[in-house]
Amino acid sequence: MNPKRLVKISNIIGIISITLLIYWVFVFTTVEIFGLKVFRENITQTFYMSILGIIVLMFGALIINIMFNLTRIAQKHNNDHELLNNKKSKIGVVILIASFPIILGLLFGGDYLTSKKKEKLLVQSAESIIADHSKKVNKLVNYSFNKKWISETGDILTILSKTDKHFPHISVIVKDSIDDSKLFFEFGNYYGYMNVNDSIKLKKEAYIFETTKPERVYLKSVFESKSKKIKFSAHDGNYELYYPYIKDNKVIVLYFSDYTRYGKIGS
Repeated sequence: MNPKRLVKISNIIGIISITLLIYWVFVFTTVEIFGLKVFRENITQTFYMSILGIIVLMFGALIINIMFNLTRIAQKHNNDHELLNNKKSKIGVVILIASFPIILGLLFGGDYLTSKKKEKLLVQSAESIIADHSKKVNKLVNYSFNKKWISETGDILTILSKTDKHFPHISVIVKDSIDDSKLFFEFGNYYGYMNVNDSIKLKKEAYIFETTKPERVYLKSVFESKSKKIKFSAHDGNYELYYPYIKDNKVIVLYFSDYTRYGKIGS
């Protein structure tokens, strides 16, 4: 094979490889920094292998350096093409730089679509529970801080959570007080194993639902103003849905939470 053609093919292969590696490291870094959930599980796991990308990039830079030196030798007899090659190189660099904002937009767009799909699934789960298990949900509304209600609530939530293999974690949020402090309390299915007849005294402090200020503002609007607005949040693969349920002027909030190690727009 002609040495000049061999150098040209080597340059093309090297440049394409380095370009793909740059894109790969950029995508991986963006996904990790911003906690984006876009790809399927196997792609996400493969991302972690790109930690070797830095080493490969250094090796690739060395190879490119050698190839360009070979190119200079090959071009000693082809000086007339140097200006054209420089112009093409500048165009390639501009295209490379311009492509990063596009990739960034696609990644954030994919993360947004993944979050919207998760929100839709959680809302459908809440609506399905209320439609298929209305009698059980109505029992949850009759809140009273005692072992009987807590135990029954745990049993009900256990049944609801086992209806679907992929069902997210579900708990019930209520409003109550300790002394003169109005607080929110959370009860989950793991309380269903409580022995109603034991002598252990209940402590409300153990059931306090830890919240942020925006969450408290939202929950106050639900319990105090009877707002039926649904609240959904997504961050770093954690998805939360607050679904108010009002019956006979009594209010509870069904709280769905789920964690996804990876994201996927597909099925």
